[in-house]
Amino acid sequence: MRTNLDLRQQNHPLSGLRNVGILAHVDAGKTTVTERILYLTGTIHKRGEVHDGTTVTDFDSQERDRGITIFAAAVSCDWDGHSINLIDTPGHVDFSDEVERSLRVLDGAVALFDAVAGVEPQSESVWRQADRHGVPRIAFVNKMDRPGADLDAAVASIRERLHVTPLVVQLPIGQEAGFSGVIDLIRMRAYVWNDDTFAERQVPDALLEQAKRRRRLLEETVAELHPVALEEFYARSTVSAETLAAALRDLTRSGTGVVVLCGSAYRNRGIEPLLDAVVAYLPSPQEVPAVRGISDGVVQERIADPRAPFAALVFKVSSTATGRLTYLRVYSGTIRKGDTVVDAGAGRTERISRILRVQADQHAEVQQAFAGDIVAVIGPKSARGGATLCAPTAPLVLEPPAVAAPVVAVAVEARKSVDSDRLMSALTRLVEEDPSLTVRTDSETGQTLLSGMGELHLEVAVEKVRRAHGLEVGVGRPQVTYRETVARGVSGFVYRHVKQDGGAGQFAQITLDVEPLEVADDDSTENFAFRSVVVGGRVPQEYVRAVEAGCRDALAEGPLGGHPVTGVRVTLTDGATHSKDSSEMAFRTAGRLGLREALRASAMVLLEPVAEVTATVPEDAMGGVLGDLAARRGRISGTTSRPGTMVIVATVPLAELFGYATQLRSRTQGRGTFTTRTTGYVPAPGARSEETPSR
Repeated sequence: MRTNLDLRQQNHPLSGLRNVGILAHVDAGKTTVTERILYLTGTIHKRGEVHDGTTVTDFDSQERDRGITIFAAAVSCDWDGHSINLIDTPGHVDFSDEVERSLRVLDGAVALFDAVAGVEPQSESVWRQADRHGVPRIAFVNKMDRPGADLDAAVASIRERLHVTPLVVQLPIGQEAGFSGVIDLIRMRAYVWNDDTFAERQVPDALLEQAKRRRRLLEETVAELHPVALEEFYARSTVSAETLAAALRDLTRSGTGVVVLCGSAYRNRGIEPLLDAVVAYLPSPQEVPAVRGISDGVVQERIADPRAPFAALVFKVSSTATGRLTYLRVYSGTIRKGDTVVDAGAGRTERISRILRVQADQHAEVQQAFAGDIVAVIGPKSARGGATLCAPTAPLVLEPPAVAAPVVAVAVEARKSVDSDRLMSALTRLVEEDPSLTVRTDSETGQTLLSGMGELHLEVAVEKVRRAHGLEVGVGRPQVTYRETVARGVSGFVYRHVKQDGGAGQFAQITLDVEPLEVADDDSTENFAFRSVVVGGRVPQEYVRAVEAGCRDALAEGPLGGHPVTGVRVTLTDGATHSKDSSEMAFRTAGRLGLREALRASAMVLLEPVAEVTATVPEDAMGGVLGDLAARRGRISGTTSRPGTMVIVATVPLAELFGYATQLRSRTQGRGTFTTRTTGYVPAPGARSEETPSR
C-alpha cells in the first residue's frame, strides 16, 4: 500500500483516478465486495468476513457486533495502473444520510443488487439519491451462487423499478451453487474461477450460441442509444469490441444506460471484471463537470486542476484516537501540511496540521493532497460536514450535502446528575459528526430530546455515547416527529409591532397572506415559500428580507402542539414603516410574531410520518402478518410471490412500527424479515389533530 501521496500523484495522474462508492440495500454484499477488492488489489493480505467481524471497512465495534455497515468508510487501492478511492456506504435506511454525504463527493458508483431479490427498497432509494447528484453508475448483480439466483429477473427489476436501460455485458457460467464464471460479451471470452485461481478461456461450446444471441442483443440496444455504434451497426451489421466499449463508457457517463455485470463476492467470483469496468466506464475527476460554488454572490466554476486555487468540501467529521478527523474531497488546487485555509461559510481561519491517507481506521501521514483526491486532515477545530475549506485569497462556498429531517426522537438523560454536563458535551460532538441527528431541550418538560432517522439510528447514537464516553445513559420510549401544515389559510392578516421602553423604539407593520404549499413527497425541496408584492416602496427591500427571516423563525413551532410547520406559502402584500423606529430587527420580529398569529387564525392539520414496509414472510404466516399490518393502520400496496415466501409491501404510520420487529418474529417463528424507508408525511387521523401528541 502506498503511503506517499506525492508519488501517488505522479504515478496516477487525474485521468487515472476514480472516486467510487458502493451502494446497495442492506445485506446485498457491499462490505464483502469492498473486502474482495482490497484483497485482490494487494491492499490487504488476508480476506476478512462480515460474519466474523474481521472486515477492513466495518471497523467500528458496533458494526462488528451488529454485522451491518453503519458509517461510510473510505479506502484506497490500485488496479491496472489506476488509483481508486472507494467509499463503502451503509445500506440500512436509518443511515441514508451517510450515503447522501458520500454521494456528494463521488464521481461514480457501483450499485449492488441481490441476484435473488433484485431491486429492493433501499437500493431503489440510494439509486434515486445518486440520480439527484448525477453520479454515473454501473450495476453488479451479486450472490449469483444463491439458490434462486436469476440474472435475467434481477435485470428485469432494474429496468422496471429504476426506469433505466440495463446493458448486460456478461453471461453467467453455471447456475446457483454451480456458478463458476462469466462470459464477457464484449470480447467474447470466458472468465472462470476455481477457489482462488482465475483463468481466461474460450467460450464453452455449450454456451456459444447463447453468448452470440446475447452479444447481438447488446449490440442492438447500444446502437439504439449511441450514434457512433448505430453508424457502425448499419455499415457492418455488427459493432466492434472497441466501439462497443467506447459507447458503453459514453452511455454510463451520460446516465443513458447502465452496464450490468454479475458475480459472487463471497466466493471471489466476478471481482476482476468489476474492477476492469470501474476503470473502463466510470469517469475520472477530469471527466465530470466542474464544481460550482458562490464567491461574493457570483457563481464560479472550479476545474479539477492541482494548480488552481484550493477548494475542498468537508463531507464527514469523526473523533478518533488520532484526533478530530475532517474528511475532504479536494475539488481544485493543492493542500499542503501547515497550510492556512478558510472555512468559507463561517468565515473562520483553520490550519492544516496533518494530512492523512485513509484506509478505513488506519491512517498514513502525507505531505500534500491534490485536486480530485479524498483525504482526511487534522487541524480544523470547528469545520462541520458540508463546510467549504478554501484558499484565503480565493474564497468559494460549495453547495453542502442535503440533510434529511429527523423523524424519530427519544428523551435521554444521564443516570448520574454529575454526568449531565458530560452528556451534553458528548451529544454536541455526536451532532457535529452526524448532521442528521439533532439535540434540543423540550421547553415544557425540560427533557433533552435526541432526534434521528429511525430507532436503529438512535440506538447506535446512544450506544456510541455510552462506549466512547463511558456514560450511563437513560433512554425514554421513541416518539415520532410530527409536523403541522396549513389546510386553509388567511388573507390580509395585519400585524403591527410597536415597542417603546424608554430607549430606541421599534415599529413595523406588515400584511400577510398565508396559504397551503404542496409539500414534496421526498422532502428533498424547500417546503416554505415567501414572496413580496408590496409596491411603492412601502416596505424597503432590506426589511422584506428581514420579514422573510422572521417568518422562517416562526416555522420552528406550530400552533397545534409546537411541532415544526411545513408546506406554507407566505405573501407580504403591504406594510408600513416609521421614519425613526423601523429597523431590520423590528421587521424580523414582526415577521416571526405576525406569522405565528396568522397560523393561529388558519385551519391547521397535524402531519405524521409514514414508512414503506417491505416484509418477506413464509406463505403460511401471510394472513397473520396482513392482519397485524392492518391493525397498525397499514395500507397494503402490493404482494409478490417467491418460492416458499411472500413479499408484502405496505405503507404504515411510523408511530405504529415501534416494536414491529419483535412482533413479526413472533408471528413467523423467526423466519420473517422486513425493511422500512420513510416516504413522507400524511395527515394524522382527526382525533390526533385535535388531541395533539406531546413533543
